[in-house]
Amino acid sequence: MTAAELAHRVRSVELRARRTVGDLVSGAYHSAFKGQGIEFQEVREYVPGDDTRAIDWNVTARVGRPYIKRFAEERDQTVMLLLDASRSQVFGAPGAFKLDVAAEILATLAFAAAYNQDEAGLILFTDRIELYVPPASGETHVLRLIREVLAFEPREGGTNLTRALEFLTKVRRRRSLVFVLSDFQDRGFERQLRIVARRHDVIAISLYDARENALPDCGLMECEDAETGERRLLDTGDIAVRRAWQAAANERAKALRASLRAAGIDHLQIEAGSDYVRRLLTFLRLHGKRD
Repeated sequence: MTAAELAHRVRSVELRARRTVGDLVSGAYHSAFKGQGIEFQEVREYVPGDDTRAIDWNVTARVGRPYIKRFAEERDQTVMLLLDASRSQVFGAPGAFKLDVAAEILATLAFAAAYNQDEAGLILFTDRIELYVPPASGETHVLRLIREVLAFEPREGGTNLTRALEFLTKVRRRRSLVFVLSDFQDRGFERQLRIVARRHDVIAISLYDARENALPDCGLMECEDAETGERRLLDTGDIAVRRAWQAAANERAKALRASLRAAGIDHLQIEAGSDYVRRLLTFLRLHGKRD
């Protein structure tokens, strides 16, 4: 990709993300994610009507009169965006690869964070950590995140979610809002996912293309695993082959849903090429009501 082509793609994604955030998502994001809790503000003398549960007994004992602690909502938070950039993400119709859709969703969430004065950081991974951009705020920073994602060319083809989640725990010890954008074509990450979910507020956004889940009836077809390079010759004219392929895809999706549910993680599925904005909005509003 030339510099001019990259600049054009960055500008295109930026404009779509700004339009989406400006019209819809920013408010839904604000309602869904209200910050990390409360922070201490001050100690003041008790007055009738104050909640007695807020009395600071240490100060009260020291001065001989009742004092209470006051707290304020801690609004600002850090958003971490974990983006799977493995080769299986480069699948779909031209311009609507899973990775293209993931980049647009990432841009939308990053701008929503910026509009709400939250910081956003990026972990770009395959079967290794490809890039880490520490959290920062502001629209210039968001544009950098978009540019890094669109310019990225993977050195490796596989997916290692465990490694990405372990890296997150090392660089983010303070509670953060974590979005994991992936097709989750990996195994053995469930334990580390539960560990991360106990420390952070984790949202899983799984991306898929319908053509991955159902084979067309078109005779002999050679299929290649984008991540391992393994090739198989399939007789798609055989209905038993098509049914077995569909059953395997359904089983993988079922297992993923079960893993995320067991970890207490909210899950949003997005089909490449679909209207992800409407689904994202609905998801954010539901997440806010549950919280």
